[in-house]
Amino acid sequence: MGNCCCCDILQSDLSPAPAPYIYPPVTQPPPPDQTPEMTGGGSRLPYANADSCLRALAGQAEGFGREAIGGVHGLVHHVTSLEDDGPGSLREACRKKEPLWIVFEVWGTIHLKSHLTVSSNKTIDGRGQRIKLTGNGLRLKECEHVIICNLEFEGGRGHDVDAIQIKPNSKHIWIDRCSLRDYDDGLIDISRGSTDITVSRCHFSQHNKTMLLGADPSNIEDRCIRVTIHHCFFDGTRQRHPRVRFGRVHLYNNYTRDWGIYAVCASVESQIYSQCNIYEAGQKKGAFLYYTEKAADKEEEATGNIISDGDLFLNGGEAGSAPSGCENSVFHPSEFYSAWTVEPPSDSLKHVLKHCTGWQQIPGLQDTPVASS
Repeated sequence: MGNCCCCDILQSDLSPAPAPYIYPPVTQPPPPDQTPEMTGGGSRLPYANADSCLRALAGQAEGFGREAIGGVHGLVHHVTSLEDDGPGSLREACRKKEPLWIVFEVWGTIHLKSHLTVSSNKTIDGRGQRIKLTGNGLRLKECEHVIICNLEFEGGRGHDVDAIQIKPNSKHIWIDRCSLRDYDDGLIDISRGSTDITVSRCHFSQHNKTMLLGADPSNIEDRCIRVTIHHCFFDGTRQRHPRVRFGRVHLYNNYTRDWGIYAVCASVESQIYSQCNIYEAGQKKGAFLYYTEKAADKEEEATGNIISDGDLFLNGGEAGSAPSGCENSVFHPSEFYSAWTVEPPSDSLKHVLKHCTGWQQIPGLQDTPVASS
């Protein structure tokens, strides 16, 4: 993770993570030739067809990670061991060079003794089982086309130990429906030239520095960062939902409650488009923080900017004052993709995000091979 700022302090009084819920039917996202629109009626999560068969996830992410196909053109690889390494282990599968769709024939906890490096063209698919990674986390280093789905991450210990660390120079990544909590460093960190990433339907809890996008002001290559975060539940985590340096970030239909310092931080040159999110304050009322830093190739310090479009602030929560000129210096998502599933923030949306994000009990799925193009 990058350098700390004055707001990075330890968390206390953490509440236990809620029990998982059965994943309900959901509605289908609008087809790509439609413009973004508000959904009507009761709230539903996107990706209606993602569980129709094993490989239906491939290429279905909304937002910047929409091109992530994982191991769709590879064989299905079965993890048969909960050991850190060796025959049948997850580590053995992830180091293979060929595309693989990795599934599990075991149920339980994998105690990682070191970072588990994931190579390109891999899907790590936890549907049908309950797999928890602890001790350390996944490292996506100089890779592309990775999908991580329906896993739990808890109890990572040690310096620079993140649950999912994406650096350097990785792209086309989708992290979907994972539960992440209680790591010594971050839960998801994206930096050092990594880009085109979507994080969706995840549940974050029992943690301090949740998501860092952009390593530090000296890493000007992070100007390429583009990340979409949607339909996630930040459940009492203290800060960084996310904290952003340099990059472009689209946040929509997330629920952030009871942050300890701030919800979202815009630092040097970052652009954050916050759309139809729910920010429910606890003791701290300010949802947005603007932090000034100096990029390595600039003479003057600068902050980032946040556009709040249709966000709902509850329990006295407030956006706070934005820097002057903010409205003219933040990208619009439609500059990069034509459709995404968004609805007005509501009690119904809050209920769905509380109960239907993170690891879910999903039956094992049949494989329908996808022909190579």
